[in-house]
Amino acid sequence: MRENSLEEGKRWIAQAQADLKWTKHLLREGAYHLACFLAQQVTEKAIKAFLYSQGEEVVIGHSIQILTQKAARYNPIFAQQGSDWRLLDTYYIPTRYPNGLPGGIPADAYPKAAAVEAVQMADQAVGLVGGLLKD
Repeated sequence: MRENSLEEGKRWIAQAQADLKWTKHLLREGAYHLACFLAQQVTEKAIKAFLYSQGEEVVIGHSIQILTQKAARYNPIFAQQGSDWRLLDTYYIPTRYPNGLPGGIPADAYPKAAAVEAVQMADQAVGLVGGLLKD
């Protein structure tokens, strides 16, 4: 077990908060595919922050659904949120690679509404975990 699990969690949530700022910037600039991808990354880091704060030594994986299931073992609120946030798993690969889509490119495939929703979820995740990690 880490000497200070809470501090490790705070490091992860600080990075998630910094990335969230840029996610919102990408949304404003119209880079919807990148905003969707980064929203997934922000949410992943936020959930990992919580897991590290609970004493987890190594948290592997990128799936929001799986990470929220792990987090729900410590706090049941993650079970409820995970059912909503799992949509972000669909943004992990196809938002970045043309071969992740049946045609076209990611830059043309994601509408503003998808990015707005994704950024809202990331904002919720950062807010939730940030609140849980306060001293």
